[in-house]
Amino acid sequence: MQDYQRPPTLYRYGLRSELEQALSAGQFRLVPANGFLVVSFAQEWNKELFTVLGPADSCLVIHDAEAFGERLHRAVQRTLPNWAGIDGPVEYGMRSRLGLAFSKTAAEAREKEWKFAWRAMSPQASLNPVTVRIGSLEQFAELRSPESYPV
Repeated sequence: MQDYQRPPTLYRYGLRSELEQALSAGQFRLVPANGFLVVSFAQEWNKELFTVLGPADSCLVIHDAEAFGERLHRAVQRTLPNWAGIDGPVEYGMRSRLGLAFSKTAAEAREKEWKFAWRAMSPQASLNPVTVRIGSLEQFAELRSPESYPV
């Protein structure tokens, strides 16, 4: 399987109250999608995404995606020990080699999504949302409003 290089920076658009928890406690909610539990980010700053991915009034900018990704995978492994994790880019307008969870329509391509996904190793595992905490991200992340970022 192809080895995907994480982008240097990840962006998560959302409500400030939710993103403040992500920044201070590293709190992320994994939600069911196509047989996986997932959490998604954008690979670039795009002011349109405040509306497209909204409602959003803030953006969590993670300046060290590699460190973040490793911490997230370790935290999920502790919480869900019988689950396998992967992350990679979403493919638009075609089926991704990573599977349906990483495939979207061509119309959604402006999202430029990077997704973290986990699949249960046992078929009877339930696909309920799970919240994980990976600790403060303040040493390599920040919150920005739509107006605070150059176009």
